[in-house]
Amino acid sequence: MTVHRARAAAFAAVLTAAALSLSACGSAGSTAKAGDAAKAGTKDAKDATSAADFGGLDGLVAAAKKEGKLHVITLPRDWANYGKIIDGFKAKYGLEVEEENPDGSSQDEINAINSRKGQDRAPDVVDLGSAFALQAVKDGILAPYKVATFDKVPDSMKDATGARVNDYGGYISIGCDAKKIANCPKTFADLLKPEYKGQVALNGNPTKSGSAFGGVYAAALANGGSLDNIQPGIDFFGKLKQSGNFNPVESTPATIEKGETPISIDWSYLNAGYSDQFKDKGVDWKVSIPVDGSYAQFYNQAINKWAPHPAAARLWQEYLFSAEGQNLFLGGYATPATFEALKKDGTLDAAAAAKLPTVEKPFTDFPTVDQINAAKKVVTENWTKAIAG
Repeated sequence: MTVHRARAAAFAAVLTAAALSLSACGSAGSTAKAGDAAKAGTKDAKDATSAADFGGLDGLVAAAKKEGKLHVITLPRDWANYGKIIDGFKAKYGLEVEEENPDGSSQDEINAINSRKGQDRAPDVVDLGSAFALQAVKDGILAPYKVATFDKVPDSMKDATGARVNDYGGYISIGCDAKKIANCPKTFADLLKPEYKGQVALNGNPTKSGSAFGGVYAAALANGGSLDNIQPGIDFFGKLKQSGNFNPVESTPATIEKGETPISIDWSYLNAGYSDQFKDKGVDWKVSIPVDGSYAQFYNQAINKWAPHPAAARLWQEYLFSAEGQNLFLGGYATPATFEALKKDGTLDAAAAAKLPTVEKPFTDFPTVDQINAAKKVVTENWTKAIAG
């Protein structure tokens, strides 16, 4: 992944140490069978709020196949297993998937929705961080849609209309190349040690990147801050810069492989994935979730209100929130939103769940929308000043 995506996810549910397990509620909603289309009252695909509006899943599949393709944006193939997810979708339904701008940000996704209305090259679906998803719902640019498993996603992880729904998440973690760093840091306090001079990088700029924003929030919690006060996190990185430990190179798989960013603060599912990715390339990538700055986030799935392929967009959502799609996220070291429901149903990939990084101090008190927006404003105003010079 050569991307620093502007993602700040919606948060909810209690995450356990072993698997970020989420409390789910309810049971799967039912959809009408394809033969019941007349009873259900078929709508135009762009107005459909569930598969029932197509007469059931079979009707949705048929409508999507008639459109022939899906246009996605800003989905790096090595981010939360999206490569396998996209390929799985194509194989299952035989649709073409156009992949655009994997190196982009959530803001790029919003910009594309707003600037390409009526164009075939507009994104059909988006994968957004909380600050962006919540604003997009408020701005009315996302289409309400409830997948068949909508009731299995905790209420606190979704918009009631289905306009945006959490799909996967993870913890802020510290990744380290043990072949280059004698003693890998495990906490934010460790990162200030003189031995890490010029070694500590972020995955992007926190004013634009959700992973970097999460890193600053975690650092705030580790340094006397709170969900209402992110400034200590900014101050921490200011100290890291003054000490000479902060590396301004934005961390990517390429910089890790080249040894340019031997210590990287990033999402646990990305860092854990690098452990596998670089195992045969001379990189011994270790991953720790800091006990002094435990912080987790989830990302949101949504459909462009003006999606050029509205049926395919809705079928994509159904796939992502199916047991198959959710377990594919898990296979990429991300925790799916329906983790507990999958576990209860006996459809959870237990082997993949067992590989999730250990969390010694679960993050359970998620920030509100107002807290996220306030923190984002503080970071936007103060980040550059803190690391300038």
